[in-house]
Amino acid sequence: MKSQKGITLISLTIYIIGMTIAVSVITVLSSYFYTNVDDNTQNIELYAEYTKFDSFFSQEVNHSNIKVIECKNNYVIFDNGVQYMFVPENNAIYKDEVKICKEVESCNFSYTIKNAKYVVIAEIKINGLEQRTIEYTLEN
Repeated sequence: MKSQKGITLISLTIYIIGMTIAVSVITVLSSYFYTNVDDNTQNIELYAEYTKFDSFFSQEVNHSNIKVIECKNNYVIFDNGVQYMFVPENNAIYKDEVKICKEVESCNFSYTIKNAKYVVIAEIKINGLEQRTIEYTLEN
């Protein structure tokens, strides 16, 4: 009797079914992974808006002998002529004429004295993220 070598139809069918299951599992897992990566990328871009504003504003208030001339709900003017303004129509914060922060839902500035030091308070809400309240102490 001859030995029969090769693949039978049943074993071929089992291999195809196994490969189909493996490919479908990998596809589902990778789609979840890429969806999460896209969500995280969008959040990182929004958090970067907080960081940009904080960088510009921190640099401004750290000048020596800087003083606030006027501070209202949506803008603050310093004695060196620099103005930070929230424009709700554009959902942006501007430093003078330059847009420094976008996707801003709300921004309120206030000015107070704490522990004998002048403090500018910025309450910022970026679209889809939590509101942050940041206090900047002016150098004397």
